[in-house]
Amino acid sequence: MTTRLERTVTYGILALFSVIALTPVIGILSTAFGSQNSLHTGFSLPEGGLHWSNFADAWNRGHFGTYLGNSVLVTAAVVAATTVLAVLAAYAFGVMRFPGSTVLFYLFVIGLTLPQEALVVPLYFDLRYAELTDTYWALILPQTAQSLAFGVFWMRTYFRGSARAVIEAARIDGANSWTTLWRVLVPMGRPAISTMVVITFMWTWNEFLMALVMVSGEAHRTVPLGLAFFQGQHSSDAALLAAASVLIALPVVVVYVALQRRFIEGMLGGAVKE
Repeated sequence: MTTRLERTVTYGILALFSVIALTPVIGILSTAFGSQNSLHTGFSLPEGGLHWSNFADAWNRGHFGTYLGNSVLVTAAVVAATTVLAVLAAYAFGVMRFPGSTVLFYLFVIGLTLPQEALVVPLYFDLRYAELTDTYWALILPQTAQSLAFGVFWMRTYFRGSARAVIEAARIDGANSWTTLWRVLVPMGRPAISTMVVITFMWTWNEFLMALVMVSGEAHRTVPLGLAFFQGQHSSDAALLAAASVLIALPVVVVYVALQRRFIEGMLGGAVKE
């Protein structure tokens, strides 16, 4: 049982950190709805009401319709491929026993320790030799490989913490490994999978360096790269830049809000399992 003082202190700390977290968001929104000719940024109230036209102007001038379609395509492909491959590999490492499983798993873990900056240049020359640069594959394949290291590590933890009695009961009932995975463990592991999906989505959607190096033409630019070029063209127009930033961040917010319950369940479940 907690006392009233403890609850008050807890809510006070939560309120303080909520204000700290929301302060930049409020500043960006205030600037995005301001007048394009105004020099006021941050927390000043918009002059002459809310200027919703800023979002339409940023969308049209920055060609964000094309960039958004590219980001959706790349992100959907990376998330789908990472989810399927990570579940399959993690099930093998977490439940099945075969020679060399430990060595292979630590090879995946090494992928979490390698900085992207050390790999992007040699990766560029490899993909250029394969004639894949400036294509969607140059964005999908490397980011899938990067996300797969985390996905295998995350899902293996879930599979190793799954109730062995449930797996043994499924096998007694005649279920093979494939059926046990997709009919028993995957439905039980939806919070863990949702957490992996949300994290992979945010990583892929916000990826800038890979797109900057691998893509040279406008046809395959993603929204973070498009925002960088848009900033160079409209560096003095804070309202348009803020409106473009809101447009780019909105899909991430929508995905997180839609999956926040399972995301929190997955994080808490991973925190209490060995």
